Amino acid sequence: MDVRRADERYRGGDPATGIESRHAFSFGFHYDPDNLRFGPLIACNEERLAPGAGFDEHPHSHTEIVTWVVEGELTHRDSQGNETLVRPGDVQRLGSAGGVRHVERNDGPVPLTFVQMWLAPREPGGDPAYEIVRGIADSTPYAVPGAGALLHVRRLVAGERTAVPDAAYVYLHVVRGGVRIGSYELGPGDAVRAEGEKDLDVVAASGPAELLMWEMAA
Repeated sequence: MDVRRADERYRGGDPATGIESRHAFSFGFHYDPDNLRFGPLIACNEERLAPGAGFDEHPHSHTEIVTWVVEGELTHRDSQGNETLVRPGDVQRLGSAGGVRHVERNDGPVPLTFVQMWLAPREPGGDPAYEIVRGIADSTPYAVPGAGALLHVRRLVAGERTAVPDAAYVYLHVVRGGVRIGSYELGPGDAVRAEGEKDLDVVAASGPAELLMWEMAA
């Protein structure tokens, strides 16, 4: 297992305009040839937008973009005509395929925090796709078949334990709270990259915890 701490993330965004970003992988100006991807996962960005701040229209292609809102509401608009408010508990996916443009903003009165994860599809091209699942349940994995991946959302109370999927690649991101996996203690923003591990589990520490776990094929 490879444990990556929150304070190791690359700092990005534009704080002067109300955008603060923390990147888990090589991203933009932060090029690290030894940290380009883990399985199909190529980005796990923590984004914080002040009220009125956001990302103006910009393009994506050949990427599956999955978004999880932690606090606040995210306004999404794209060139396919989709316009959505994404709230905590919702899973949003934008399959950019051959090319799509979108806008992401905090049009609300309170700060917005979200985690955005990018996956490389197995086959490039195709038509863009958009989907949002409202209030996803812990027991319902969210499938991104084009990338050979499943997202598991786990919300644990203190002392509760959950299994880590046995898979070629598992990426675990702590959204909130504290957890223990093996001999490691993890806090918000920490992550684990597990490759070919078996029979792992995660236990919440002294309070409630929220996790995002990617189960990914080779």
